Amino acid sequence: MEQANQRPIRVVAGLIFHDRRLLACQRHAGATFPLKWEFPGGKVENGESDLDALRRELKEELGIDVHDAELISAYEHSYNGGPRVSLCFYNVKSFHGEATNLVFQQISWEKVTDLGSLDFLEGDRRLIEQLLASDGEAPSDVERGR
Repeated sequence: MEQANQRPIRVVAGLIFHDRRLLACQRHAGATFPLKWEFPGGKVENGESDLDALRRELKEELGIDVHDAELISAYEHSYNGGPRVSLCFYNVKSFHGEATNLVFQQISWEKVTDLGSLDFLEGDRRLIEQLLASDGEAPSDVERGR
């Protein structure tokens, strides 16, 4: 009950496309939601903008420097028995460096049509549905949660 009154945790995630494939990352066995797949990113810290958080997280997780990213989807999700999160997905348009696995069990470049075969976090599944509906391209319209 108390959780319903709390503000959601703000989370940013980066969609990195390369040769019509999208970077997917698998959490470690010891992590929260073990071995689930997700898009790289993380929590926005107090006083930090979404873009600054995205840059920080992708530098920490993949060793890349994000130059340009565009918000393409945003919605809230409540995990069963867990936190309520405000998810903001960004299409990473340009970055410097090569995406390298620095923190995950594994990373993989996947066709959008194959994302459904991976065991993704519940909160990311709605975004995957949006991607599939847009024929594998990054959706251009920002969807606000209902």
